[in-house]
Amino acid sequence: MKIAGKQRAARQHILEAARPLIGQRGFSAVGLAQILEVAGIPKGSFYHYFESKEAFGEELLRTYIEDYLVRMDDLLNNGEGNAAQRITRYCQFWRDTHVDGQIGNKCLIVKLAAEVSDLSERMRAILEIGTTTVIDRLARLITTGQEEGSIGNRQPAPMLASSLYQLWLGSTLMVKITRGSPPFDYAWQASRRLLEI
Repeated sequence: MKIAGKQRAARQHILEAARPLIGQRGFSAVGLAQILEVAGIPKGSFYHYFESKEAFGEELLRTYIEDYLVRMDDLLNNGEGNAAQRITRYCQFWRDTHVDGQIGNKCLIVKLAAEVSDLSERMRAILEIGTTTVIDRLARLITTGQEEGSIGNRQPAPMLASSLYQLWLGSTLMVKITRGSPPFDYAWQASRRLLEI
């Protein structure tokens, strides 16, 4: 039992240590030796903790999405304000995370989606489930906003939530390309028009 607990803790340590590295360089560009080095784990012991690099990637995405959803729930549900104000808080968090140089906190979904979706069907499926869950949470909040009147657009909430999420994903890619924050300014203006807030 203790060995299993230690192994779980070591796996979690490797995932946490490697996340900023993968977030900066991508999945394919980072080798096993680099993952072990950044985690301070002896070389050659990777397969003691993970069946394969793909299994490592799957677990990395799963834990990232779990952590992201906890943070998202905190932003959307644990604070004052109506639904429109809570969506504003979420968009501000998204912007701040990607503009302020917080490499380790940047969105792995944005970083890895195109790369791993073609590389691994299992990793693609984890991303699909994760993004669908994010959109579902946004849709519930948009429904609340429509009911309370803080969101004026009465179109179906799932469609609005999907459009909102895709808008911010796309703007994040443009920020990477332009190395400037104006795409987020445009995304925010478009978000306000989309939701009528």
